Formats: sequence, C-alpha cells, structure tokens
Amino acid sequence: MARAFGSQSSLREGNRALIQEAITRFGAMTQVELAETTGLSTATVSTLVRQLVDERRLETQNTIRNGRRATLVAPARKDGLLVGVHIGERELLIDVIDYSKTILASHRLPLAFSHKADTTIERAIILINETVHSIGASPNEIKGVGLTVAAPVDSIRHVIAVPGILPGWDGIDLAGPFGTALQVPVVVDNDANAGAICEFRMGATVGKGNFIYVDASSGVGAGIMVNGSLMRGVTGLAGEIGHIQVDPLGSICACGNRGCLNTVVGEERLISLLSVTHGNMTLEDLVGSALAGDPGCRRVISDAAVRIGTVTADLCISVDPELVVVGGRLATAGDMFLDPLAEALQRLLFPNALTPIQVVSSQYPLDAPALGAALLVMDREDRPPA
Repeated sequence: MARAFGSQSSLREGNRALIQEAITRFGAMTQVELAETTGLSTATVSTLVRQLVDERRLETQNTIRNGRRATLVAPARKDGLLVGVHIGERELLIDVIDYSKTILASHRLPLAFSHKADTTIERAIILINETVHSIGASPNEIKGVGLTVAAPVDSIRHVIAVPGILPGWDGIDLAGPFGTALQVPVVVDNDANAGAICEFRMGATVGKGNFIYVDASSGVGAGIMVNGSLMRGVTGLAGEIGHIQVDPLGSICACGNRGCLNTVVGEERLISLLSVTHGNMTLEDLVGSALAGDPGCRRVISDAAVRIGTVTADLCISVDPELVVVGGRLATAGDMFLDPLAEALQRLLFPNALTPIQVVSSQYPLDAPALGAALLVMDREDRPPA
C-alpha cells in the first residue's frame, strides 16, 4: 500500500485510513502484521491504533503469535453485526457492517457462469462465517442478513419474481437457508434497489431524496428513490430498465421478450464483440483492458454507456430525479463510461430545464448492493440497546 504524503495532519489521516483499510480487507491482525501490511513503522501503528481505539473505531485484545505475546487489532463492533450478501451472475460479495454503518469486512468470490442455487447459497453461508471470524467476531453477534440478487424479487415469498432471469433459481426460497443456518432474520431484495438504499444512507446521495441509481454490471437495473422512499411498484418490478426494449428485431432476452437493453449491453453481449480479437474475457477483464488503454475495449464500454444513458433518460423524464448515480462493474471504468452516459442522457432530456439532472459516480460502485442489503436489515430491525 502506498503511503500518504503532505502536511502532518493529512499524513496522519492517510496513515489512519491505511490501517482501517487493511483491517477491513484482511481481518483482525497483530500490530506487527499491520506494520508489515501498511509499510508503517511499529511505533506509528501503535500510536494510531491507540487513537482509533479511543474513538471506538478499533478494538484490541491480547493474543499469542509464534509463542510470543502480541496485540490483536480488530474493528470495533457497535451493538452487533449486519451482513449484506450480493449474489450476482458471476460474483458473490459479502459485506459486514455494524449499526454505526462502519464497514468491518468485505469478502468477494468469483462464481461460475450459470452457477447453481444450492451450491451458491451453501458457499455464501460458509463465507459469512469465515468473514465474521476474520474480524475476531462470533456468528452469535449477527443480528440479521440482507440478501440481494441480480434479478427482480418477490419480497413477500422471497423468490425470483420473473422466471428465467437467473437460470436454475426459479422457485428457490432465497431467505430460508440463511435463516435456518444462522438463526437470524433475513431480508431479500433486488440488487439495484439495495444499491439505491446504500447511496441514500451512506453514499453519494446522502441528503438527496429523489434520485435514480443505475447498476451496470452483467445486466442493467435501476433503483428509484422518490421523496426518500424506494419505489418498488406493485409487484416489485419498478426500475427494471434492463428489460426495456431497444431493438424490436434483436435477440431473445432471458425474460422472454425480444431486444431488451440487457441483450445489447449485458456481459455476454459485450465480451462477444471482442471474442475474435481478444479471446475469452469477463466483464472485469474488459474494464481492466479498457483502463489499460485498449482501444477496442474502450469503444465497447463507450457504446454501452450511450445505450444505457438513452434508456435512463426515458426513466428520468418519467420520475424527474435530482441525480442519477451510476454503479456496477462498468462504472469502475470511470469517465470513459460515465461521460458518454451523461452526454446521451442530457441530450434526450428537456434542453431548457431550469435544474439539469446531475450524473455522478457511485461511492461504492461494486459494494453498494451488499451494503444496501445490510442497511435493509437495519431498517427492519429494532436497534439493540447500546
């Protein structure tokens, strides 16, 4: 990890951030291990850890390492743990937070294409336990689990609302296995809805009650926030912009319709455009190559941004938001994705509007759905006594 430079105060804050980032990423570790991981001196680590403990950001306990006494440093846990789980088409993400909305740990696991429900849920439960143990906590401290999936969700029955969107997951009880294994309440929602909750509560739109969150990953979805409340619609399908038709003669979508946006900008379609020149890729590979300057990958991302911005403009005209927040794997491409999306959107909105709609990047482009899932648990649960 790179060390921060500048004034003494900014250097200190940078070093504090290094320590907290290391603990969040790798779990509890001794002060010596922290020094090795961050590149800071043991004296600096010791001083900053004491400060962070006094501020209740970290906590310490005595331990034994290689037969010697050591001080184990872990995130401070306020009132209990809330676990957010995001099951995407190609990735499983676990985020653990506490009631102060502090991110205590994150764990990411790649998934095979067309992964099976039973295997993935089993892996998720194992990963939750491993992630909790990594911060020196016990599963008994978990107060609830929030689960989001890359598909429309029937929040009453906890099943995928539209058959075929996630092959092999139709009719599967999403909440039951987690509740049985961990003995805690479980909340289930769509990933874009959860992403909107994350941005509203702890991200780029704190204090903004009217915005659209666009999740552009293996598919595209949107979460719509109106006057501080999430718009889900009667059946929970609000914001499913990935299934808006953009090509009447296009390919058949997983939902059964023809020419949906997801058939044009979904992961499978985007990487197929490069299969002849680049071979087998994932969406992560595509973004990484684009950031490295590959002109073909940059073109694919830019074109996808225009198509997504065009559809998002229609949604903006319908609900009149203040902001559009863009997250997901494609958003990690930065300005090469955000700029053409914003240009396409603005071109189709009212040209003489007194207050133009602002387009911003998500504060948590990859973690927002999992973090939002954990926050949904907080909304459903009574806060434990301090």
